[in-house]
Amino acid sequence: MAAKDAPTGAKSSGGRSSAESGAKTGSRTGADAGARASVRVGRRTVEVSRPGKLLFPDDGITKADLVDYYRTVAPRMLPHLRGRPLMLERHPDGIDAGGFMQKDLPEYFPDWVHHTELPKSDGKVTYTICDDAATLAYLASQACITPHRFLSRADRPDHPDRLVFDLDPAGDDFAPVREAARELHRLLDEVGLPSAVMTTGSRGLHVLVPLDRRAAFDDVRAFARDLAELLASRHPDTLTTEARKKARRGRLYLDIQRNAYAQTAVVPFAVRARPGAPVAAPVSWADVESPDLTPGHRRLADVDALLRDDPWHDAPLRGRSLGPAHRRLASLRA
Repeated sequence: MAAKDAPTGAKSSGGRSSAESGAKTGSRTGADAGARASVRVGRRTVEVSRPGKLLFPDDGITKADLVDYYRTVAPRMLPHLRGRPLMLERHPDGIDAGGFMQKDLPEYFPDWVHHTELPKSDGKVTYTICDDAATLAYLASQACITPHRFLSRADRPDHPDRLVFDLDPAGDDFAPVREAARELHRLLDEVGLPSAVMTTGSRGLHVLVPLDRRAAFDDVRAFARDLAELLASRHPDTLTTEARKKARRGRLYLDIQRNAYAQTAVVPFAVRARPGAPVAAPVSWADVESPDLTPGHRRLADVDALLRDDPWHDAPLRGRSLGPAHRRLASLRA
């Protein structure tokens, strides 16, 4: 159940830990790094330790800036978070010092932070759930730069309400990613499934399909695999479903591996632990047509544009059944 979005240098922390567990401590960055601040978020007061701590040293972005960003985007971000178990990507000493992925809810989190206990192969995990703006701000105060969400909700963890295709390019050229997204969009239209698209703030794009939670993960994953294989067979020179990098031979990887229990995907509007503080940003299908679209399409500093634009205003909200789509896909593969 490793988090698939872990950056290079991030370590997994499955158990409960102290606030600075898994990262180096003691560095001084920012004149007021040792101060504390209180932030009012709704009915809650969130304490922010070391608000001047530089989390993105080259960009001058502090922990206080991160908290302010997440407070600001909370109305847009919370619909994508509520009710979902989270994997927390934390960088207490900034992105240059490495970080860790945290599954278990730390014991010191306030009791108003929601959580859920779910099974794993050798026991149980108590996952954090972010249901309100105060929790989102609190996670930022704990140097959680990026929350990664389940594709299912805690009440039915084996039945996803999202299917995700991760378009993973072989290099830095973004044109093949945009082209793959367009072809995937066309194929999803052929089988009668609506879709939305977002940058990941990393290298690729995520294409999301809303589901009605009737199908279990195994069935959703099998459908995603069959659809990806059909798309790759139509474009064998540019697309592949090969998980092994050596077997891809420079082709873009159609990754469906996130469609499984306890796997996670980056949340829309989440900041990524990369220089420049890029954001996983919703985009429109018209945006995908533009050569100006880049992986770092939006950054933390673009918060006003993120809130002003609403590229998902026409995005599908109602979950769809995979039954009819599966029958259409079978006829296309015959």
